[in-house]
Amino acid sequence: MGTTSFLKRVRGLLRIRNQLVRECLAELLATFMLIIITLSSSAQKITSSEIKGNLLTSYLGGALAVMVGVYTAGGISGAHMNPAFSFAMCLIEQFPWWKFPIFVVVQTLASFISAGAVYILYYGMGEQYLAREPHSDGWGGQAYGHALPLSQDAIWHYSNGTLTVSGPRETASIFATYPADYVSITNGFLDQVIGTGVLMVGVMGIMDTRNKAVPKGLEPVVVGLLVLSIESSMGANCGCPLNPARDLGPRLFTYVAGWGPEVFRWVQRRG
Repeated sequence: MGTTSFLKRVRGLLRIRNQLVRECLAELLATFMLIIITLSSSAQKITSSEIKGNLLTSYLGGALAVMVGVYTAGGISGAHMNPAFSFAMCLIEQFPWWKFPIFVVVQTLASFISAGAVYILYYGMGEQYLAREPHSDGWGGQAYGHALPLSQDAIWHYSNGTLTVSGPRETASIFATYPADYVSITNGFLDQVIGTGVLMVGVMGIMDTRNKAVPKGLEPVVVGLLVLSIESSMGANCGCPLNPARDLGPRLFTYVAGWGPEVFRWVQRRG
């Protein structure tokens, strides 16, 4: 009884009663779940040279991440996880305009934090261990001379210790999306307008009660399948971000984490 009473008091003290704060924290957590799974699936594919993942697993990870995010906070904040979706909700008067900038900041912040988590997971802050270089000791035996740094983390190992945005060993695309070599600025813009538009129309159709209803509780699964279909059909040009926060937050992180200002430049023939 004493323990139960104590836990009740703790829950009462920790309970957040402000509705806006609750919604923001829920949106932060949902977006964090979305981005950390999405970026990790990309990191696994790239750093393993597609041995432990490929384009399909990357797309599948992103689609399932959407499902997880909606299940995480759909009942509290609506699990927008995307400024484009929040904007669409405002346009149809399903979401107040004054909350829109707040949600955009929260979604972008969550994406930034998620990128940091993936960086730590796959890069380990660049920590290394030292191994001694073997050589002959002149007496027929073996001695150890200069200490050689050996990388023990995926991004560091894959990139040979150099964080680049272009080239065969680039790693910036783990975090943000970059256009294919042949894509112009105009085509890239159109690609994202169409892709995001298809996503918005699809989600609106799933939410519309006048349409054939999705079985209750399975809406996140159907939304995930929608995202997978878009990624599988419209991902060639720009990587199919479909989400300003998903791209901007991690891109800002790569800028401060060592990839530099090139992450904001449009450079053709990156590969």
